[in-house]
Amino acid sequence: MTATLDPPRPVAPTSARRRRHRLLVPLGLAVVLIVATLVFHAIDQPDATDRGFLSPAATGDDGGSKLAEALREQGVTVRRETDTRQALRAAQAGPTTFFVPAPELVHPSTVAALADLPTGSRLVLVDPSRWALAGLDVPLASTERRWATRATTPDADGRRCPLAEADRAGTAAADRQRYAAQGSATVDRCYSGGLVRLPRAVEVVVIGASDPFRNDRIDEWGNRALATGLLGGDRRLVWLDLPGPDPAPDGPGRASGQEGDGRPTRPSQRPDDRAERPQQQDNPLWDAFPTWFWALLAQLALAGLLVVLWRARRLGPPVPEPLPVTVRSAETVLGRARLYRRAGARGPAAETLRAAALARLRPRLNLPPDTPPAEVAVRVAEYAGDDVERVAELLHGAPPTTDQELLELAHGLDALTRTLVHPTEGDPR
Repeated sequence: MTATLDPPRPVAPTSARRRRHRLLVPLGLAVVLIVATLVFHAIDQPDATDRGFLSPAATGDDGGSKLAEALREQGVTVRRETDTRQALRAAQAGPTTFFVPAPELVHPSTVAALADLPTGSRLVLVDPSRWALAGLDVPLASTERRWATRATTPDADGRRCPLAEADRAGTAAADRQRYAAQGSATVDRCYSGGLVRLPRAVEVVVIGASDPFRNDRIDEWGNRALATGLLGGDRRLVWLDLPGPDPAPDGPGRASGQEGDGRPTRPSQRPDDRAERPQQQDNPLWDAFPTWFWALLAQLALAGLLVVLWRARRLGPPVPEPLPVTVRSAETVLGRARLYRRAGARGPAAETLRAAALARLRPRLNLPPDTPPAEVAVRVAEYAGDDVERVAELLHGAPPTTDQELLELAHGLDALTRTLVHPTEGDPR
């Protein structure tokens, strides 16, 4: 009885490859979308450490020239200082509005001196970090931070806003970084905590967004009215425009417990505190996203890990197990062939066919298993009356690259085996 081997039909893309595409394509698109969102968001957000950020002399999008001009039109004297100690000396002449648009650039050892202003002054800080608030020794703490600034009304959280400046401005973009009082301290809260005021001899105003002061946002909503209201009035305005990180104060006063300008050092400004406070800076990447975003990202990572474990290949070699039922050898061969075909494993399939043919040919020719391939090819060619090179190609050639080559190899090995092992069976049809 002879067996007929039909050529395989054209193979469609395997289901394993389709499943892999269904998994990888959505994940790839999600990664691209997240990365693009992060990049565009990072480009859109201003950096407080950049030169010209909220500077009264800068006309760029992140500058503050429009705000400075609006204040001068209202009769406010705007004094720009690029050195912290010079700015503090200029503020000692009388009640002053002291504007610090980039508290991160102020040296930690001089942060406490920002509150040493004459009675009746106002200190305005833009988006100060936790260590800056701790250095000022004010009962305020930063809480949640939004992904982007939101324009809201002063009483958006249902609490009445007692600041007249915010009430006159109405809706403004001040809700990004939010602040809250610590302990039993009483603060005036507006814009859901994006703007707070600590009433005391030196009034401290903290706003968690730079949008109302920037050239590219000042004309939106009530930003102009809010910014000019916070910095305007009858007081002189000292605008601290630091071009970069403020250097550490120097001078003989430091050795005697005084700052470089002669003022005594506060108890909280011990050398140990000065060395440790910069290390307590918030992670900007962590603060750039709300808490729910990190929770969602962790859930997606966990889901991805579960998918990987679910679809992962089994570790280690296969373990033989007894079959619960009797399976016909033809079905087993057909099932294994379909697995090879499904995986596109033409090379392993060819090695299996060649190993089976050699296992039948060597005993027939009394050749030991360690016989060199060249000698095996010569002996088989002599007995089969075939060309040596063709036999060597069949038994030890390169792996096939197409299904048609694999089929031709199977036909050739089958014919060669039948010629030597079963010479009476004839050729397969």
